[in-house]
Amino acid sequence: MPRRKAPFIATAASLKVPGPRQGPARGSSEPPADAVVLELPFKGSWRTENSPARRVPSHGTYALGTSHAIDFVAVDDAGRSAPRTWRSLIAAEPPEVFIGFGQPILAPVSGTVVAVLDGQPDHEGRRSQLPLVPYMLGQAERVRKGVPAVAGNHVVIAASPNGPFVLLAHLQKGTIRVHLGQAVMAGDPVGQCGNSGNSTEPHVHVQVTDSTDWPQARGLPLAFRGRDGTVWVPGEAEIVRA
Repeated sequence: MPRRKAPFIATAASLKVPGPRQGPARGSSEPPADAVVLELPFKGSWRTENSPARRVPSHGTYALGTSHAIDFVAVDDAGRSAPRTWRSLIAAEPPEVFIGFGQPILAPVSGTVVAVLDGQPDHEGRRSQLPLVPYMLGQAERVRKGVPAVAGNHVVIAASPNGPFVLLAHLQKGTIRVHLGQAVMAGDPVGQCGNSGNSTEPHVHVQVTDSTDWPQARGLPLAFRGRDGTVWVPGEAEIVRA
């Protein structure tokens, strides 16, 4: 990967929100004063799911530092993650049919790569209740297997030596472009969107924690900087464009 000039390693203080933005989108929220501000980790249109603007813990649990985690699903102009067919109603679907699968995922913060996992398979997507049943029955087993089975292929970037730590999860197998100890700039490509780990369809999961000791890690509030420079927490089902 071509290198630019030496990256700025942000401190936790430098990542704090400078002040509330005006006029957040419907369903979004003003970020807390201690939120870690990130750049959007993608280009194009993505739908927000499991947003901390709706509830905390956003994913229904505080485990593994997920309390303020957020998910983004790539969508078309009609807000669909993939075309609707008979298969999407009654069966699992190949990940390749989803718009997000293979889309570049970008570093949302400058810092140093402190964790990388690749090699987890990308499984089929499930958008309807019928194929979701066997998937949900296997959820407890995935949690027992730990971070590889839950986060799938992932990258963690430390904004400073002591954190905060930013996790990008569910990346596509074989696409991770960074390595341990590598310095990255916000906006650098780190991999591609996949459907590895605990994921029902291709998407990118973003969370910020105070540690990479996952059983003990505490989730930290996060927010994103939009194209116009304003800072906000995207609301549930909000379409975010970058």
